[in-house]
Amino acid sequence: MASIDLNADLAEGFGVWELGDDEAMLDIVTSANLACGFHAGNPVGLARACRAAEKRGVRIGAQVGYFDLAGFGRRRIEVEPAELTADVVYQIGALKALALAAGSTLGYVKPHGALYNTIATDREQARAVAEAVHAVEPGLPVLGQAGSVFFEEARRLGLRTVAEAFADRAYLPDGRLVPRSEVGAVLRDPAEIAGRVLTMVQTGTVTAVDGTTIGVEVQSVCVHGDSPDAVGIAAAVRDHLLAGGVELAAFT
Repeated sequence: MASIDLNADLAEGFGVWELGDDEAMLDIVTSANLACGFHAGNPVGLARACRAAEKRGVRIGAQVGYFDLAGFGRRRIEVEPAELTADVVYQIGALKALALAAGSTLGYVKPHGALYNTIATDREQARAVAEAVHAVEPGLPVLGQAGSVFFEEARRLGLRTVAEAFADRAYLPDGRLVPRSEVGAVLRDPAEIAGRVLTMVQTGTVTAVDGTTIGVEVQSVCVHGDSPDAVGIAAAVRDHLLAGGVELAAFT
């Protein structure tokens, strides 16, 4: 039986502001990308999410991003490599401690938003992020885009890479994600998304916005926790994968 990891971006609230339904999502996913306070999240919310994930046996990952609370980490920032490395080390270290306090461990690192997209092609920033992960714990896997320069830099340092595909994001013909600023970048229909994910997992392909079929490497599938009806989308994806004979399990 095929096996796939299902992940979601969680713990993105801040103070009295709540975003998404973390408890419900943690009942569905196998891995949780927890915001580390730079683009979203705060310590008490992260501690709560770590405890909830540990209780359910969900793997905890550090979702690291630019220092950009106002922009939710979705704005590219030009930052010196040494500063970016220090920022990422800081974020990983904070979540690693919170996971430990919750009786769990940190299982992986995933860049967020604009940082994720930038390091797909920007080698300098990609190297800075990879060096940060390696400096904290060389055994930590990194989630990212297959074929990215981030994966090249990560592998150069001996880091394990885990290829990720997106359930609710549209793809360009070259395999990149359609920018969020464009119409149709974010998919909304749970049934359509669920069928699309099953096709990704079973065939290693996805239909791009121009109608062409492109290859996609997928070891983990992401459902964004802040999307409208995120819980409904994640549940539909889970149910469709299980019905299609695909086991859900954190990547090994």
